[in-house]
Amino acid sequence: MTSGEADVTAAEEKPARLISGPGMLLVWFYGVMVVGAVSRSAFQISTEFDRAPLAYTLSAVAGVVYGFITYTLIRGGETARRAAQVCCAAELVGVLIVGTWTLVDSSAFPDATVWSDYGMGYIFIPVLLPLSAMYWLRKAPAHRGA
Repeated sequence: MTSGEADVTAAEEKPARLISGPGMLLVWFYGVMVVGAVSRSAFQISTEFDRAPLAYTLSAVAGVVYGFITYTLIRGGETARRAAQVCCAAELVGVLIVGTWTLVDSSAFPDATVWSDYGMGYIFIPVLLPLSAMYWLRKAPAHRGA
């Protein structure tokens, strides 16, 4: 194998980066949401779970979803891109379902979740973030160097 072939092989093994440009901002926002959702739900589950188990569990689920999306964005590559797209779509569906549910039947949620009222408690970031991420993942060049 020549040195040129080795360089090509090494370049092929390195996953396409998803965190350049606006992708880095998405990672930052998702990272903040991971910390917010996980810490909030961990505290609420450990101290007052019986008060609003559905709300606190949904906040924990949101934190896990945010964590997985953050990981896939940092990981890069086409498999990670597809996984992130699926997770962002699932996240958006979750935000829309929980957001609508909290408006229609607020008694089901004695305390807010991360996705309550479409993320109003988080300045609507929970509804805007998956839309932005899906747009970025769709429009960003599929193959770019690291």
